[in-house]
Amino acid sequence: MNTSPTRKRWQIIALMFVVGVLMFIDRVNISIAAKYIMPEYGLTDVQMGWVFSAFLVGYALMQVPGGMLGDRYGPRRVLVGAILWWSFFTSITAIAGEWFLASSIGVIGSFIVVRALIGLGEAAGPPNYNRIIASWMAPGERGLASGLVTGGGALGAALAPPLVVWIMTTLGWREAFHIFGALGIGVAVLSYWIIRDRPADHPGVNAAELAIIGNHAAKEPARSSVRTPWRKLFKRPDLWLLTASYGALGYCGYLFFSWFYLYLVNERGFSVVTAGWMSTVPFFVSTVAAPAGGWISDRLSERYGKRIGRCGFAFGCTLIAAIAIAAGAAAPDRTLAVVFLSIGDGALFFSVAAYWATSIDLARTHAGTVGGLMNMGGNLGGAISPTMTPLLAHSFGWDVSLYVAAGVALLAGVLWLGVNPERPVALDADEAQPSSASASAPPSSPAA
Repeated sequence: MNTSPTRKRWQIIALMFVVGVLMFIDRVNISIAAKYIMPEYGLTDVQMGWVFSAFLVGYALMQVPGGMLGDRYGPRRVLVGAILWWSFFTSITAIAGEWFLASSIGVIGSFIVVRALIGLGEAAGPPNYNRIIASWMAPGERGLASGLVTGGGALGAALAPPLVVWIMTTLGWREAFHIFGALGIGVAVLSYWIIRDRPADHPGVNAAELAIIGNHAAKEPARSSVRTPWRKLFKRPDLWLLTASYGALGYCGYLFFSWFYLYLVNERGFSVVTAGWMSTVPFFVSTVAAPAGGWISDRLSERYGKRIGRCGFAFGCTLIAAIAIAAGAAAPDRTLAVVFLSIGDGALFFSVAAYWATSIDLARTHAGTVGGLMNMGGNLGGAISPTMTPLLAHSFGWDVSLYVAAGVALLAGVLWLGVNPERPVALDADEAQPSSASASAPPSSPAA
């Protein structure tokens, strides 16, 4: 009799990695297609900026609701529905200028609505990844799993420019949206087939793998049977500090997403082609850094406790990021500047798994909701960066805008000093009453 543990949990994490790649490609493809969309419909830079911002509005608004839905109804159905939703509207982007909305609210209005709807769908992705990791991974594996999923997003950001440009120049800009929309539908079907809300429900998971994952794999209900303990969550300063820290991290991260390419061209003097390749370096570095950081955070947590393995590790990463970004701003050589700035972005991603793993440590049975709250903070910080960075650069120079980003990275690290992942959110008896819709469900296990 074969008693070797199955490895279905890693198969699911590999699938989440693929979903992360797809999600980021669908997020940034509009910025590449703008070159073709703007002249075809006569849109200005400002109007196209509204289209870009519409995604972030929808994405930020749905973070917490998306996580709550996953906690309440199970991440499998919510995640699959989210992939289908954003993939459908990704495909609709190709006809947004001629869609029925265009006749009533105009072309620009139609594109804004479609992009906001894509953002609403993608917002359910990260908090439900978090909920799946909370249920499927052993405590000593959660950092690595979170890092792998985050690395998928970084790889998507690196692959998107050359891949989408090739499709658009070969087949046309509309076909690129149709292709990725169809791929998304395929990934959604695959996700529904492979994923289960909890390991105990998966026919391919044996007892040996359940033992590795831990007791919660069999005892934890597939869906949270209690109302979200908002009072307990809001009373925890470390949850707000974690969210604020992730907001600071988002400010720095979105600088690379939005302005790094133009910084290399306009400030450092790289050619358009060379800058295009150079701008992918931070994201390839981050693809490796995210899972590596998650693995190291897990090992440190096992040996020294989570205050060191999560908080101390993340503080060290953000400190390195602050130093590297400042060094990149000050570097006289442009190639050396790319190296330092890439190290800075990689250090940011090195810490990301610690954020997501800590959100699970604090409130595992509500990991989707807490992860959504944290990620909302990250994207609110990210929404400030694309506007603040050029304002600072125009008024004081690009070096100052990067020094400010370095200071924000340092702030992200300082905020970690008030976080305690070894003290999870506790439920009071009155907060743990089942909702009317789930009164017959078994009570959830305590948060890890």
